[in-house]
Amino acid sequence: MTHDPFNPADQPEPPRPTWTDQDGRKVDDPVQWIADQVAPAPAEHGQDGGKGAQVVDLEAARAGRHPYRSDDDPEPTSPAPAADRPILDGQAVRVDQDGKEERDWRAELEAKLRTRRPVVPLWLRSRAEALQTLGWLGNHYAHVAAYQAFRTPIYASRLAIRTPRGFLRLVGGMVRWTFDLEGEPVRLAAVQKADPEAYLKLSRQRDSRVRLRVPTALVVLVTLLIAALMVAGAPTATQLGALAVALAALGILGKPADRPLIERAVLASTVEKLTSDIVIRALTTLGISGITQAMSKNPKDAIRFVAPITRDGPGWRADLDLPHGVTVGDVLDKRDRMSGALRRPLGCIWPEGDSTVHEGRLILWVGDKDLSRTVVKSPLVKATSHDVFKGIPFGADPRGRSITVPIIEQNILIGSQPGQGKTASVRVLASGAALDPSAELWIHELKGTGDLDPHEQNCHRYVSGIEDEAIAYAADSLTLLRKEVMRRAAALKALPPDLCPDKKVTRAIADKRSLGLHPLVAIFDECQNLFAHEEYGAKAGEDAEFIIKLGRALGVILILATQRPDKRSLPTGISANVTIRFCLRVAGQLENDMILGTSSYQNGIRATLFVPGPPDKGGDAGTGYLVGATPMPKVVKSGYLNTPSTQLIADRAHALRKGAGVLTGHALGETPEQLTPSYDLLADILAVVPPAEAKVWNEVVIARLADLRPDIYGAWDALEGGAKTAQLTAALKPYGIRTMQVWGTPEGGGKGANRIGIARDDILTTVTESDKRRGSGAAS
Repeated sequence: MTHDPFNPADQPEPPRPTWTDQDGRKVDDPVQWIADQVAPAPAEHGQDGGKGAQVVDLEAARAGRHPYRSDDDPEPTSPAPAADRPILDGQAVRVDQDGKEERDWRAELEAKLRTRRPVVPLWLRSRAEALQTLGWLGNHYAHVAAYQAFRTPIYASRLAIRTPRGFLRLVGGMVRWTFDLEGEPVRLAAVQKADPEAYLKLSRQRDSRVRLRVPTALVVLVTLLIAALMVAGAPTATQLGALAVALAALGILGKPADRPLIERAVLASTVEKLTSDIVIRALTTLGISGITQAMSKNPKDAIRFVAPITRDGPGWRADLDLPHGVTVGDVLDKRDRMSGALRRPLGCIWPEGDSTVHEGRLILWVGDKDLSRTVVKSPLVKATSHDVFKGIPFGADPRGRSITVPIIEQNILIGSQPGQGKTASVRVLASGAALDPSAELWIHELKGTGDLDPHEQNCHRYVSGIEDEAIAYAADSLTLLRKEVMRRAAALKALPPDLCPDKKVTRAIADKRSLGLHPLVAIFDECQNLFAHEEYGAKAGEDAEFIIKLGRALGVILILATQRPDKRSLPTGISANVTIRFCLRVAGQLENDMILGTSSYQNGIRATLFVPGPPDKGGDAGTGYLVGATPMPKVVKSGYLNTPSTQLIADRAHALRKGAGVLTGHALGETPEQLTPSYDLLADILAVVPPAEAKVWNEVVIARLADLRPDIYGAWDALEGGAKTAQLTAALKPYGIRTMQVWGTPEGGGKGANRIGIARDDILTTVTESDKRRGSGAAS
């Protein structure tokens, strides 16, 4: 039978070791024996001048500490090494075993496969990026060729002007070479030093050179003369060509050293090349204790580069492992200091992590150009149409690569502080959806500034405003969308398997307008004004959560944008279920995680690092973290669409939809369906509960409400028992009004009792505060 040496429960019980003292006697309990040897003996009063004093035999104490040592053994001066210590009876297992461990070659091979470098360069792995890179190369060399060709006459004139100087330089050089005039200063120096031996030696050397060079020079001159005679008898084109070559050669010889002939078509970049020394220097100046300690102990291996630093788009990329215990989040907090250390603008420094490897893997990308100064042009400006099933071109990352946001089977949440480009990002998505005539567009701009008015002509439902009527309209839209999701679920289920094998909306199904399964894109800008509304917010939140969970597979897409991401303004059921998130600049960790997801800030995905303000003032407006649209979170700058550009796109989309005959609803001037009842629950309660009644049972209030509005409250009154009481409790909960135990008697008479009820003052206080908020909002 075998035993696992690392499992104590699986080990056989070892034989108990034995010890002997100095006299050879057996010791059963060495711990008790040592305690007896060093135990204090009773002392006589006055022996050492103090009560309780004792005399300890040092030899006995030492022997007690080492009961297994004989008298002949030397006194130990330090603990013996672990490998040299005696092993008592039984098997002792050391934690760290000597020698090479047995390795699992399959696990090592798998690890190598995960970390292998790609055969194809990064810029060739994407067709779009490869075409973009080749386009850059083509544009560069086309510009260089055009630039130099345009300046060819200037270069020719420069050569002609420099020809006489070149001719003189050529003749002078030939004469100096032929007669060895370069050595003349050395010979004169020998004469001045009165060194006849050196002078004679130099003279003989000069004579030998001249005797060899004079015939050579004569041969060259004769050859040139013959060539000139041959050219003189040649056709005119040959003469002109030879003359041009001669002038060019003489012009090149005559050029000044400080004035080059050909100008540079592209000025050399002043951006410093990123090297490992620069990166390490920058990281060590961040003041991160883990990096500082690791560099002081082992400066060579504290920061390890896992791949060579390479060019990646318009910038440099460095992949490295931070010291143990240091995470990418620690570096992201110091992005501004890294900008100073690298001597580059803040908009050029974009560190990010790769959590698929580990939390200490840092990918540092340093761009040549400040992202905040870059304007990303949207391709939608020139697009005649678009297919939402291919996603919507949204913007570009810091490396200039185009980023497309998928729409089908997705829901999108956009959040930021005011003025950071949130509505501009919504414009891009709305424009992309509008250019697809098969997509039905519902837009609710709940800020009332008209930022999305250009697309009103293309919408089935549209509202712009912050008043209660606009909020009620948006709440109606969510109710209608919820019914639409249920209808689509039944319609999709009824489709035959050959037409819809995966039970999802496809391009082919969307094009069949009779099925009613085309994409439906519903946008709610400033959605916090809807979800935080006292009257409509609770129901709207429930409907939105239902649509987000079920609608995306049925072609119903919600796009929500908010500037106040808290639990009341953005219910957790919504924020937890959206699939794509775009977070521009926010103030803190709470807002960051509300939009990007729980623990995003801790994992280094921090929209707090962006600089507030517009780009012309050095801010990062329009730049944010995009999560869910790409395999890894990315920093993305959305495309810029101003109002005129948006209007051009909307007009083009309107013509496209009109030609396809798909304009419906608001776009045709139809009256919208009104679902939200035009009543005020709190006002109705105050109407049926007079001031003389301070507290009233819930069931009494419902009975009176049913008499006031039977069509609305009649269903409440039809409930029985506790369900009727719970109905009013649930209806008052969104207003922050709590029910309580109320003593009373039935209106028809009877025995008094405690039942669930309300206090009229609570209703009146809530109504008063709501009126004050509305008044202050209208005044502002």
